Amino acid sequence: MLYVIVQFINMKSKQLISSNIDLFYTKASEETRLNKGMGIFEFERVKQLIQRHITEGRSLTIMDIGGGTGKYAEWLANNGHRVHLIEPVQKHLQIAQNRANKLKNKFRVHCGESRKLNFKANYADLVILHGPLYHLQNEHDRNQTIQEAKRVLKNNGIILAFAINYTASTLVGLLHGLIHKRAFFEMCAEELSSGIHNPPDDFPWLLAEAYYYNPEQLKTEFDNQGLKYLNTYAVEGLAWLDKDFFASMADDERKDTLMRLLSLTENDPQLLAFSPHMMIATQKQHFG
Repeated sequence: MLYVIVQFINMKSKQLISSNIDLFYTKASEETRLNKGMGIFEFERVKQLIQRHITEGRSLTIMDIGGGTGKYAEWLANNGHRVHLIEPVQKHLQIAQNRANKLKNKFRVHCGESRKLNFKANYADLVILHGPLYHLQNEHDRNQTIQEAKRVLKNNGIILAFAINYTASTLVGLLHGLIHKRAFFEMCAEELSSGIHNPPDDFPWLLAEAYYYNPEQLKTEFDNQGLKYLNTYAVEGLAWLDKDFFASMADDERKDTLMRLLSLTENDPQLLAFSPHMMIATQKQHFG
């Protein structure tokens, strides 16, 4: 039987993440984000993508790094896997612990972050980087995160890493007229040229300091760590650009059309930039 373990650390003596990021997630509701709007589609789509890399009938040791409040960890644990959720935000840790306590097959909850994992080498069958690559603006930090994910992974194990596309804000700005706001445009220009995202003072509700990837660069950073590239998947793909997206998703026939479109285009390197989020799949080889 698995028992919930929350590894509390003194946050005053060791700041795991930027205070801006911690404040953003303390104020925002990550717990409800996946229950409304595009979050509903994102949750089901991400589960679908993860499931493709899980062998049916096998119970895996899975590390969900940056796993938030544990919604994906709960799903994985309910499917019989041994799940470790690693998360730096105290608010999320408390919610995740409460969630895990209610499960028959509990997942374990650890306070920590992606650049230094308190796990032995060759431990996990599957490592999911759910949030770390969103917020590490420094390339060295991102490299550390990928190196650590590789270290704790067993030979032939899989890393699934989620990233925000460098076009994400620009696409939203064009669709909703925000691109004509000077501060918003300048933010987009910086993301398109450097990947660095910092929300302008005029838009305090935007995601805290973050890093937005060019799809080819995402592949290169994993290639540079000696991991075998498997594929890159669009999460929302082109489907979210349907002007009546929510109405279409509520209609079985229209939803089927959108999902077929997504299936046809999800790995097209020329179209990845139209998807706000993407997932890369890589593998640790015997000699890696």
